[in-house]
Amino acid sequence: MKYISALEDFLTYLRISRNASPKTAEQYELHIWKFLEFLEPETCKKSREILPHTQIFLGSSEDPAKRALKTQGKMFLRSNIRLEVENIAADDLNEFRLYLTDKWLSVSSANAYMITFRSFFKFLKKRGVGCIDPTVIDLIKAHDRQVTFLSQEEVHHLLDSVESGTTIQDIRDRAILECIYSTGLRISELTHLDRTSINLKTMEFSIRGKWSKVRIVYLTEIARDTITRYLESRDDHFAPLFIRHNFNLENIESANLTDDTVRLSRFFITEMVRKRALAAGITKDISAHTLRHSFATTLLENGADIRSIQELLGHSSITTTQVYTHVTNPRLKEIHRKFHT
Repeated sequence: MKYISALEDFLTYLRISRNASPKTAEQYELHIWKFLEFLEPETCKKSREILPHTQIFLGSSEDPAKRALKTQGKMFLRSNIRLEVENIAADDLNEFRLYLTDKWLSVSSANAYMITFRSFFKFLKKRGVGCIDPTVIDLIKAHDRQVTFLSQEEVHHLLDSVESGTTIQDIRDRAILECIYSTGLRISELTHLDRTSINLKTMEFSIRGKWSKVRIVYLTEIARDTITRYLESRDDHFAPLFIRHNFNLENIESANLTDDTVRLSRFFITEMVRKRALAAGITKDISAHTLRHSFATTLLENGADIRSIQELLGHSSITTTQVYTHVTNPRLKEIHRKFHT
């Protein structure tokens, strides 16, 4: 089976059968394409002259010219890439792995490529294609994952520092911080929230996370009140729960102001959290995801069981959640206090 055909079939499977998010599918396409560039550099270089973009098979465009370029790029690859997946050996993947690490990619990034190929070849095996056994694709031994989190005191200090603000941006930022710390949402999940997504009366709502897995998350009373205050402070018709406010309300009907253009990005929220933390005198190198970690460690420190935390975070595997037990364990702290005198 030709490599290009296998790639197209796999991406279709991810989007239709696995219901993978666009971002996840894009990452898988990037990984598989980079391996093709490693194996067929000259041909892939020529394809870039037609379409200088990695995302050849995914995504669509309303621009007829861009659609025509994508079609042309696909036709070129189908005609000129002769590589068949049956001819790819484990040694090819090992050499590619060395190539990745030589480019100073982290162990976790290199392993992400290998995880993609495990899924790719597992998919092909199920369809009777004679390719590499995915079980022989090993991952590089990584150091234990390090998690940065804020103590409960640091979180309250951060929130209190934003509370003093009176601008719409201050009110919004406090609502964002409270929402993440209350629910443990991923930043991508937060940015997709609309006003209609949450139920402020019941203080709970469902969220569709990775691989479209649905879970229930809960708001604290403080989070509910800060979000309510923010929504009451707004004078717009936009659907997103959190938006930018650097536009003139007189131009609110402008064609340039849409739900998509005012919705906050992951980068914006991450930068906002970092700047707010610095302003609060918190010197840790944190991001928006740090608040998700802080949510989990707060639950653990207050006695929540690891299985419940797994459900609240939306982790598919308990091993992912167990990283927090390495970070903070109330029982071990109590033993230390009791016996280390």
